[in-house]
Amino acid sequence: MEDREDDAVLVVRELERIGRPLAWERVDSPGAMRAALERERWDVIISDFVMPGFGAIAALALSREHDPDVPFLIVSGTIEEETAVEALRLGADDFITKGRLARLGPAVLRSLRDSEARQARRTAEQRLRQAQKMELVGQLAGGVAHDFNNLLGVIHGYGELLRKGLADDEGSQRRLDHILEAAQRGAALTRQLLAFGRRQPLETRVVGLNALVSGMEPMFRRLISEDIEIVTVLDEGLYTVLADPTQLEQVLLNLAVNARDAMEPGGRLTIETANVALDAAYAATHPDVTPGDYAVLAVSDTGHGIDRDTLGHVFEPFFTTKEPGKGTGLGLATVYGIIRQSGGHVAVYSEPGRGTSFKVYLPRAHHSEGERAASPVPPVGTLRGGETVALVEDEPALRQVIHDLLAEGGYAVIDGPSPAEALEAAEAHPGPIHLLLTDVVMPGLSGPEVAARLERTRPGIRVIFMSGYANAAADHNGQLPPNRAFLPKPFSFESLLRKVREVLDDPGHPA
Repeated sequence: MEDREDDAVLVVRELERIGRPLAWERVDSPGAMRAALERERWDVIISDFVMPGFGAIAALALSREHDPDVPFLIVSGTIEEETAVEALRLGADDFITKGRLARLGPAVLRSLRDSEARQARRTAEQRLRQAQKMELVGQLAGGVAHDFNNLLGVIHGYGELLRKGLADDEGSQRRLDHILEAAQRGAALTRQLLAFGRRQPLETRVVGLNALVSGMEPMFRRLISEDIEIVTVLDEGLYTVLADPTQLEQVLLNLAVNARDAMEPGGRLTIETANVALDAAYAATHPDVTPGDYAVLAVSDTGHGIDRDTLGHVFEPFFTTKEPGKGTGLGLATVYGIIRQSGGHVAVYSEPGRGTSFKVYLPRAHHSEGERAASPVPPVGTLRGGETVALVEDEPALRQVIHDLLAEGGYAVIDGPSPAEALEAAEAHPGPIHLLLTDVVMPGLSGPEVAARLERTRPGIRVIFMSGYANAAADHNGQLPPNRAFLPKPFSFESLLRKVREVLDDPGHPA
């Protein structure tokens, strides 16, 4: 927000000193500012304090009304201390006098970091509220199911007695059969509610998820229609877990049926297992997670996907997007309850039109008989580097986190606010780029397309693809090159550094 073009040029010149790709626009009226805010989301807003018919305080109110998280900085020729304090009280992030514009770049970077932190806290708070809501709903559902089961037992018991007493009355027997059948369906529903409320009795023992998947594969072949391809990718060194195998079979069955229903008229169902380490940073934003080693069971489909608004409700009981009569809305709620009762965690990742991946995390069972000893791994301190990494990720908050993690590991990072701008910054970089770290699914420009374009000008560059889908599911369209390096989201700081060093240090790794 600046009415003088020459002053705007000075501001831009200071911003260019930051060394990041820069896109900017100058506006000088409420209407122009409103139009710019509606057209796209800006990373930062910088406003002159006084302009003809407009000013920073009015611009700040308009900015906060549109998006309270965008950093707002005031630049002014002169400003009184009381006025500056009032502007900060109203929500401005900082103020800089035009005579000290050298402060602008550092102030912008600090404000961007603060904004990312606020967004991260808000995300963590939202997840905590969601977890608390699910906990309360689970307690209510479990209590209702327990009492309702008792009522169903009475209905079923007296129905059986009446049926015996009316052995010669076929009409009455037929009516009682309908009553008993309805009571049985009600009992099945209450069992699912008890699972969601974590009140199911569990018979836990050490379980190998690979054996569980292999044992159920013939059932999947019968259950899933022939126009759906079933692919299993099992980690031979998978950790064992402590759980009820019968309940885990129910989890896998529910997820497979859910995937089948999302793929009409056909597609690919991928079932994968892997080992992961969830660290304290991940646990900080997922209240139901304890840091540690986990075995992951991922069930992914190539169906219609789930939009962002719906994702927050998929585990709620009786929530369904299916047509009336085609689902109770308890399948995923049952999955959630069983895994939480087993001390695990369930995550879902989806892109509308590109499929969905459900990931079940179960804690590693330590000191179990027959468990493969973990290979020794180098400490995190030995995984640092100094190479240059091009980062392409379309989610702003996630891009900033990965940028900061790589920088913390000693790497120089080239990125941008959009995949296209990140690619342009990488192509324009005068020095060497050793590694490309790119998301697979992005709007407008896919990860494989980014890699192909960058490899044309930098044929020796190493590439790591990352995705919220599991490994094989991320390649359901056959886009990824063979033997590519892959990093599944979410990942810990250590997992990221380990994968980066693995790819950079492997002389035989494909570029």
